[in-house]
Amino acid sequence: MTDSPAPVGPDAGATFYHGTRADLKPGDLLGVGWGSNYQAAPMSWIYFSAALESAIWGCELAAGSGRERIYIVRPTGDWFDDPNLTDKKFPGNPTRSYRSRWPLRIVGEVESWTPHAPEVLQAMKDNLARLQAEGAPIID
Repeated sequence: MTDSPAPVGPDAGATFYHGTRADLKPGDLLGVGWGSNYQAAPMSWIYFSAALESAIWGCELAAGSGRERIYIVRPTGDWFDDPNLTDKKFPGNPTRSYRSRWPLRIVGEVESWTPHAPEVLQAMKDNLARLQAEGAPIID
């Protein structure tokens, strides 16, 4: 019997985060096939980051009324740079944002983090609303 290789991707060995309003616990899986934080259509990728700042944006911008949460996650399969950011907005991936078709396992939760100032958050929400009204795809 052989062991399967460990999943691989950029920033291997880093701590990874996923921001959301979903109420989950360690051991739960986040996977594809559900709506994203930004749109209801089922997604074919799950998104995460090795930068806490990116996860803060994720939970603050997530739809719904649940508590904002940032989970510490572990990819269960290979992952890749998020082309929505690395190819379109931030060449070189300074946001350390990734995506995978494999689930992410919840291994913990960040209990304390600093939210964005209300006016900064509102400006981002206004920008997203404008993009949606223009028909721009928010996420691939």
